[in-house]
Amino acid sequence: MACLRELKLEIKTLEKIFTKDHERFQTLNSSPDEMEFRFIDAAGKRYEIMASITPDYPSSPPVWFSESDETSVASAVEMLSSTDGPDNHLICQVRILLRGLCELYNVPIPADMDSLKFPLDVPQDTESFGFSEDGDYDEDEFGFPAEEVDEQESEGETEEEGEGEGEGEDDTEIDLAIEPEEDDESNKGLKKEDLATLNRLLEKLRKTHSEDSQICSVQSSDRLMKELRTVYKSDSVKKDMFSVELVNDSIYEWNVRIKSVDPDSLLHNDLLKLKESGEDGTILLRLSFNDKYPLEPPFARVVSPVIKNGYVPSGGAICMELLTKQGWSSAYTMEAMIIQIIATLPRGKARVMLGPTLLLESVYSLPQARESFSHIMKRHEKSGWHTPPKSDG
Repeated sequence: MACLRELKLEIKTLEKIFTKDHERFQTLNSSPDEMEFRFIDAAGKRYEIMASITPDYPSSPPVWFSESDETSVASAVEMLSSTDGPDNHLICQVRILLRGLCELYNVPIPADMDSLKFPLDVPQDTESFGFSEDGDYDEDEFGFPAEEVDEQESEGETEEEGEGEGEGEDDTEIDLAIEPEEDDESNKGLKKEDLATLNRLLEKLRKTHSEDSQICSVQSSDRLMKELRTVYKSDSVKKDMFSVELVNDSIYEWNVRIKSVDPDSLLHNDLLKLKESGEDGTILLRLSFNDKYPLEPPFARVVSPVIKNGYVPSGGAICMELLTKQGWSSAYTMEAMIIQIIATLPRGKARVMLGPTLLLESVYSLPQARESFSHIMKRHEKSGWHTPPKSDG
């Protein structure tokens, strides 16, 4: 990640100013990948707010999210998705967020916020700044040896200079390793074919984003690449609970094949019968993402076989609170979401519509799925949700 040392300085600054016992804004947890903060209103109510650092930070800002139902918090967080330039930096993002929250909740802006200035002055005495607490500056709390960081940044600058000759800088480049030896830890546990898929996607996305495509965003692509890599390495895939393949090599369209459900369920028995009839005995899901992911959930639907019950209406869409804008959180991972769908189907008494006529003639389509999903959403907006809550499972 570019500017790693600078990011760490920003994190340390925030930790120093907004301590865990600050009366208004607290830094709860921190790492170069994710930050967790807490805002406290005049009544003492607490709001946890998280920030996920994007791979191409600071070309794109961190991804912010909060599980609070308060629209004011959502409004303050939403403002951070449209920044650019210096305002993409974490310390500037916190300044914008805190100012917005204080105005929305009509509380005084902390005097400490005057210290949130960018660019930062790199301290001459790093020990007094806090990097050397307990004398461990050579290997800081994030696990980056100081010399190694310097090498990484130096190599990154050399690569950028080389790429820039005759072409100009590419601020939207997605930061994923091309070869296994470049990032052994990150690629550990990946099958060769999965790593090849990730590398192929990376090159495709670099080209797409360099052409200023309006179809997808760098933020969405980065997050989806991370999610796919994590899924490939997950125990769920290794245990053959499900598998993931991309549709037409698009990171925005996933085919998820469910291979294992609750063995005590009727759905499990139906899938066994389906396999005996010559089919593969699995459930094929299609996940469709847009350029607002991870701020919005994917659209999930059953492609085959035809399912009755299990919160799957006639069009094949999967209707769960988790998959709505109101029930979704950008903190959810794809693995966790898929596992919850796998658990929800038998819990909702899902059954496969068996029989040659049903298998051949009753098929789902995307227009049907979207129409049925829209209809169900309108009904639930009035009556509330009766499917397993998003926190269940």
